[in-house]
Amino acid sequence: MSKTAHKFDSSILREYDIRGVVGKTLHVADAGAIGRAFGTMVKRKGGKRVALGYDGRLSSPELAKACVEGLNAAGIDVIEIGLAATPMLYFAVWHLDADGGIQITGSHNPPDFNGFKMMMGKKSFFGADIQKLGEIAGKGDFEEGQGKVEKRPVLDDYAARLLKDVKPGRKLKVAWDTGNGAVGVSIRAVVGKLAGTHYILNEKVDGTFPAHHPDPTVPENLKELQAKVKKEGCDLGIAFDGDGDRIGAIDGKGRILWGDQLMILWARDVLKAHPGATIIGDVKASQALFDEIQQAGGTPLMWKTGHSLIKTKMAELKAPLAGEMSGHVFFADTFYGFDDALYCGLRLLNIVAGGKESLASMRDKLPQLINTPELRFDCPDDHKFKVVDEVKARLKKAGAKLNDIDGVRVNTPDGWWLLRASNTQPVLVARCESHNEDGLERLKADLKAALSASGVELPDEPSAHH
Repeated sequence: MSKTAHKFDSSILREYDIRGVVGKTLHVADAGAIGRAFGTMVKRKGGKRVALGYDGRLSSPELAKACVEGLNAAGIDVIEIGLAATPMLYFAVWHLDADGGIQITGSHNPPDFNGFKMMMGKKSFFGADIQKLGEIAGKGDFEEGQGKVEKRPVLDDYAARLLKDVKPGRKLKVAWDTGNGAVGVSIRAVVGKLAGTHYILNEKVDGTFPAHHPDPTVPENLKELQAKVKKEGCDLGIAFDGDGDRIGAIDGKGRILWGDQLMILWARDVLKAHPGATIIGDVKASQALFDEIQQAGGTPLMWKTGHSLIKTKMAELKAPLAGEMSGHVFFADTFYGFDDALYCGLRLLNIVAGGKESLASMRDKLPQLINTPELRFDCPDDHKFKVVDEVKARLKKAGAKLNDIDGVRVNTPDGWWLLRASNTQPVLVARCESHNEDGLERLKADLKAALSASGVELPDEPSAHH
């Protein structure tokens, strides 16, 4: 490999990862340069070994091969774990004490996307790190060497580690939908050892995602799971995104539990062993989550949306649990603090199997608030942050009660509304939550007025979640 400088399409170096459309904005040559630049950064930190895995997308093996060559050319040894969900790669970094990790994955994006999620040492690699990687490649400022490749399957060790935290309890009937994503590799090794009856849907890893798109935050994608739960009389159903770091769940009545509702259940459980601990939720989460953490004896903290940002804050505060509305959830009480949806699923089963109450009954007892789904609307990258800043400045001048940790979250007697710029797409994100329909309408009107003053019209949104 020559030390030629390499320029990436500017759209692929994102806040949390590198991601693009294969053959359009992301190419095999990019994968080689990413490996070489990342390897250079590892080497300059005194590292030598990087673990690498890839998801089930059709383009993943080819990108993985080029990335390995790039790492080797920087003098880095690669531990290849093969086809795996992202959390299995994170586990490999810890388990094998590697100096970094790269997962080739398009996550929950459409099939023609792919990308790279990285760890430097045991920490998230994001933001300024990703920009630095781009600069190294852009200057051709690469280290040189000849690294080796070692193939190292970790599935058995990974499954054993997940199962270690399973507690005995009553036998449950559970349906699992891997959505043809990379969790299909590990689901059987874990679920096959659990008590009770388990049904696995769409287990075969297939990068065309023939059953449905693997994003468990979209109700449409949970229909097959809901039908299975109903047909078999299951206690609950669990769904995964394409690379297995986000969870979705439904109760025995087929109703969705959103990320913040699940977080309430996990928070209560974790706080029994860690009274007073800080538990982190993102700015999109329901006020009910923060209130319930407090009520259960914890210290709630509202933080920025973004799995890398939350993981970093969590490590800084030594928080035992953190989670996002999107289903990225992090346990650090007895686990590593990374987002592993299969592990989260097991922790949910522990709660249900360990008590007499059904998940449906637990859901019924949660605070009943009404909120809009996440409203996403197009706004150019060069304009989205400006809109949020303008809205914030006007609200501060008017003396509004707000939290501006990530965009603006405005509290009123009716509830709250949020406006933030997405870090990954040219969109603005909004959400409102109230105790009743009238309050929700007033909040939506406030949001519309705030946007309208900056020349942005809020499109009609889908119906509210109850």
